[in-house]
Amino acid sequence: MKILVAGTGFVGLTHAAVISEYGHEVYAYDVDEKKIAAYCSGDPKQIEEYVNEPGLSEIIAENLNRYLFFLHANDIENIIEGTDAIFLCPPTPPNPNGSSDLSYYLEVANHLARLLAKRHDQRRVVLINKSTVPIGTARRLEGVLKQHNVPNAGVASNPEFLPEGDAVEKSRRPDRVVVGADAEDDFKIIRRIYSQFVNHVRIRYIETTPETAEAIKYTANTLLLTYISFWNGVGARLGEAFPNIRMEDLKRGVTADGRISTWGSYVSNGAGGSCFGKDIQSLIYQFKSAGQPADLLQAVYDINEFQKVYLVDRAIQEAGANFNNRTVALLGLAFKQRTNDMRDASSLQVVNALLGRGVKSIRAYDPLAMNEARRFFNPDQNHLFERISYHNSPREAMQGSDMLFISTDWEEFRGLSRTIEQSVQPPYLVIDGRRMIPDYMELVERGYGYLAVGSPYLHKNASS
Repeated sequence: MKILVAGTGFVGLTHAAVISEYGHEVYAYDVDEKKIAAYCSGDPKQIEEYVNEPGLSEIIAENLNRYLFFLHANDIENIIEGTDAIFLCPPTPPNPNGSSDLSYYLEVANHLARLLAKRHDQRRVVLINKSTVPIGTARRLEGVLKQHNVPNAGVASNPEFLPEGDAVEKSRRPDRVVVGADAEDDFKIIRRIYSQFVNHVRIRYIETTPETAEAIKYTANTLLLTYISFWNGVGARLGEAFPNIRMEDLKRGVTADGRISTWGSYVSNGAGGSCFGKDIQSLIYQFKSAGQPADLLQAVYDINEFQKVYLVDRAIQEAGANFNNRTVALLGLAFKQRTNDMRDASSLQVVNALLGRGVKSIRAYDPLAMNEARRFFNPDQNHLFERISYHNSPREAMQGSDMLFISTDWEEFRGLSRTIEQSVQPPYLVIDGRRMIPDYMELVERGYGYLAVGSPYLHKNASS
């Protein structure tokens, strides 16, 4: 089949690359010329500057100019003839009031509609929303097509469920494929695209209405964030407020019940990324616009935002930490391991909180997100960001620091006790936002202070 993918961010690039593996002729386009040039190069380093997903650059290099083609938005007029399906993958960032900004989406939709209205080959084409969009957006897309008098075109919703860091594997072997459409002709086209999934013994292939498909994505993401916020708002608070509670044993005991998910049962300094915060804010806005209460969702969102900075306040209140004119080593900038994505990352708020409390410098390290961090923490936009320096290892970041903050769950941070002991001497405070140091009591016995999500402040005097 001939497939067009509009937008080559995380969702669009991953989707275009993986479906090209199935032998479809896939054309992915974007308005960003530098991004398209990087993808056309086939060079992993250039590709990963924009989207860094394990295995993705290899797929692109293997299929480039065979089944997978990249081009600028101005050049798609020549290839739109004979297209069977178009996936819409533009960004849908949040507005200040929480609603979804559909300006990019509508710009793409109108551009495509103008071109489709002029095509000579008027075979059936289906426009498929892949980006997360508010409930009812498929109907808005129908209106755009009618406004431009596009013949023989349908619309559908096919939301993505891609965890960053594991997006390629989940594209190849998804838990479910959800397709919302009205016309059987459109379902038939999409079944051909996903033919390997339609009758799969493990993968659930679900056909429903466009509105239901849109709602499935929002419900799934807000439920996942609810799990995380429950453990942070209840589990972590138990471990911090009451003595002698072992957080690891608490999680094992609770999740031993088969009805209770083990996913999300960790405690942390908050969840980030491109979806959770944006999607729950959008659903809150949609509920309020429909006259429905959104108290539960608002509480879930508030708990997650609170988690991102509360360890800084706990360090002051419980450990007597003084951040003014001090140097802090910050390990982890990406919102989670195995990605360079810093969108809505906890580290963004941690950095602002530390700078707001007068730190002299922040010595940062992340395996993948250093270049991304330089874009987020641009000294030209805020001169305080000049206090951030970037280093090549945890050991180097800790040198000369007064305390350590772990903000991302990279596996290389899990066995840091020895590195801490070799790099810095007590008294020294370790603030562990991801509970990455299982043998923390050994550090405490050697005179280091330890403050983690789900535990009271631990130091030698208190533990002896």
